Amino acid sequence: MLNTQVTTLPYDDMYEALIEAHQGLSTEQSHVMNARLVLLLSNHIGDLAVLKQAYQLARGQDAAASQQPDAGKRAITPVAPTHAA
Repeated sequence: MLNTQVTTLPYDDMYEALIEAHQGLSTEQSHVMNARLVLLLSNHIGDLAVLKQAYQLARGQDAAASQQPDAGKRAITPVAPTHAA
């Protein structure tokens, strides 16, 4: 089961490190990096059911409600990194 509970991780530091990892990359390179990151973290998780639940939640869908037509579908605003020139 996907853990969506708040933990004691340093979220601000984690976000800053992610943004720093994107600095100096083109938009295309940033997308490639994100795809690689997803694959690396998916491999680390190693549980397809957990990954599917995470994908649904990331799309803005409640995993339980997504089994019903038009249920749990909310708009989600993507966050795009700002690239250094």
